[in-house]
Amino acid sequence: MQKFLNWLDDIAKIEVENAFAKWLERIAFIFLILMILSAPHSIAATQTAWLCGMLAWIIRFFIKPRPPLSKNPLRLKTPLDIALWAFLFWSLISSIFSYAPDISLDRLRNTLLFLIFYFVIGNLRSIRAAKFLAFALIFSAMVSVIWTPIERIFGRGVEVTGVSAESPLAKGAVIQGLAIADGDTIIEVNKRKIRTPESLIAELEKSDVSQVKYYRPDFNSVVEVRRADLLDGENAAQRLGISSWKHSRNWRSAGFYGHYTTFAEVLQLIASLIFGLFIALDKKRSRLGAILLFCVAAIGVALLLTVTRASQLAFLVSAFAIVLANGNRKMLLTLAAVVLPVALTGLFFLQQSRKVEFFDSKDDSTLYREMMYRDGFHLWTKNVRNFSLGVGMDSIRRYWQDWGLFDKGWQPMGHFHSTPLQLVVERGLPALLLWLWILFIYGRTLWRELKVQSPEFKVENPKSVDWQKKGIILGCFGGLVGFFTSGLVHYNLGDAEVAMVFFMLMGISVFLCDNKLHNSIPEHK
Repeated sequence: MQKFLNWLDDIAKIEVENAFAKWLERIAFIFLILMILSAPHSIAATQTAWLCGMLAWIIRFFIKPRPPLSKNPLRLKTPLDIALWAFLFWSLISSIFSYAPDISLDRLRNTLLFLIFYFVIGNLRSIRAAKFLAFALIFSAMVSVIWTPIERIFGRGVEVTGVSAESPLAKGAVIQGLAIADGDTIIEVNKRKIRTPESLIAELEKSDVSQVKYYRPDFNSVVEVRRADLLDGENAAQRLGISSWKHSRNWRSAGFYGHYTTFAEVLQLIASLIFGLFIALDKKRSRLGAILLFCVAAIGVALLLTVTRASQLAFLVSAFAIVLANGNRKMLLTLAAVVLPVALTGLFFLQQSRKVEFFDSKDDSTLYREMMYRDGFHLWTKNVRNFSLGVGMDSIRRYWQDWGLFDKGWQPMGHFHSTPLQLVVERGLPALLLWLWILFIYGRTLWRELKVQSPEFKVENPKSVDWQKKGIILGCFGGLVGFFTSGLVHYNLGDAEVAMVFFMLMGISVFLCDNKLHNSIPEHK
């Protein structure tokens, strides 16, 4: 135990002599690590670690010797601080004047996720600790990344073929979507996963009416199946009224999150981080270079299996932004040569799995987005109040009928599928401008640090180059570009898992750029 504590104190640079204060700092840093490790897998575990760590960190401010003012989360010392707190303040104002203030004020919890940025930067005291957190995030993400193709090999659920008109599956009362038909994959019965017709029958026989979840590209749907509708027969297939079945290998991978878009958006951010490290590495033809390249390729495969077009395109844009920021023209040509076959492969896989083109005007998801964009713009510009203050976060869930949204109820309830549009509709134009200000300041901070370091990375002795620091900053810069790009057609800021990872990376990278925070601290070689 003492050995672990010594290691923890060393990497976190916990040097305070007060025993209680030291333990608070240890607890905060341990939960910071747990938050980072949980982020690619579970929102519940991530938020639990964050809140526990925040509590220890806040209590630490009341114990002498108190941390320096630069670590205070309420500081307004930089333009980024001002922009972040102004964004929160305007979100609060918009929620107070919302059409449904009770709903909107409750939704402020999601806006408060930016405090993760302060939790991260407030508990970092050395460049070594920042690097450790960045690599811990990568290591953790690779668990779900490696599992993704393995899961595809094993297959999942029960894909049914030859569903008869008398089948209890075909007679199921539709809760969401359509009745089960040929080619659909039954995933769960009463929230319990199934893998064989026998296990499906066993679950159906436990209740008079069961909720059956199934997958049909691109959506999950639910039907109610009655036990009384089960047919007589000698085997499970006959009792279900199907001719055959198999494990499905056609779905949109979601990692451990349960939703493919969330998984894809997080993968894009972490893939950018790894690619930035690879680009910053001087000796790319080395064991470490091979490991980083493998990680990028593995995440690329997992991202491909999510079949999420916007996130895939965002990573390509991010990769080009990283290479451009690094200023290597040769690498830019190499990247362009690699991207072409990868893009063609992605288009083929997209067409085979979702039966759509990359830009498909007849695709249901595209048509749904077009509808939401029209309705969102109309609602935002309806009057001066909406234009300036917005309608309030999630107020559409109460007033969608009054505002004629979702094709008057013929389409499923959702959001506006665009971060800029979601912000102006729910919180007004000032909210969008403040958010763009945050992204601009963050991007400028990273860009300036990269430009300041450029001469340093052209020295002949690569051992004197802190390529890891540069790589993390490069990766976070690319992740920012990708986050903004995919946010044009995804409401990724409203996806808590994605927002948390974004603010974690912001905290790590801004700390690395703020020389005042760590220049006076000796580094461990």
